[in-house]
Amino acid sequence: MEKLNILFLCTGNSCRSQMAEGWVRHMKADSINAYSAGINPHGLDSRAVLVMKEVGIDISHHQSKHVDHVLGIPFDYVITVCSHAHETCPVFPGKATKIHHPFDDPPRLAKAMADRGASEEDQLNCYRKVRDEIKAFVDTLPESLNKAKKGFIAKIVDQLDKKLEDKAKKTSCCTGNKKGGSSCC
Repeated sequence: MEKLNILFLCTGNSCRSQMAEGWVRHMKADSINAYSAGINPHGLDSRAVLVMKEVGIDISHHQSKHVDHVLGIPFDYVITVCSHAHETCPVFPGKATKIHHPFDDPPRLAKAMADRGASEEDQLNCYRKVRDEIKAFVDTLPESLNKAKKGFIAKIVDQLDKKLEDKAKKTSCCTGNKKGGSSCC
C-alpha cells in the first residue's frame, strides 16, 4: 500500500499543524507521510513543544515552514487546521483534496487565560486540550479522509446539479411566453 502524503496547513505553522504532524509521524508513519507548513510562518511554539514532549513526542527539531517549501510534493490531502489558513489556502496542483478541520488556537486561548490571571499550568491546559483533540482526529486517519472526500465530492455534485437546474429553468420554453405558458409546459 502506497503511503498518503498529507499536509497540515495553518497560518503560522507554529502549533496546531506542528502537533498534527508530530502525532501522525508517531501514530501513522506506516501509512501516512506527514508534513506541515504555514501561510505566514512565525516559529515553533515552545508550549506546543512542551505539551507534545509530555506524551513522548519530540517536535523540537521541527521547523516552521512556509507553504512554498512544500509545493513540489504531490499531496493527497491538504488539511487546514485553522480558519485563516482555510480561507487563504493556496491552490495545490494535482490530486490534492482540501479538507478543513479546525482546532482552537492554543496561544489565543492561553493569552485569554493569562489576561484573567490564570497560572502557567492553566495556560498549558489550553495546549493540552487541543493536543488531545488533534490526537483524536489523527487516530481516525486515513479512513475519515475518504469519508470527507466523498462528502466534498457529493457537495460539488449537488452544487452543479442546482446550477444546471437553475439554468434549465431560465432557458425553458416556458420562460418568456407572455401568456404564462406554452404547449410544451
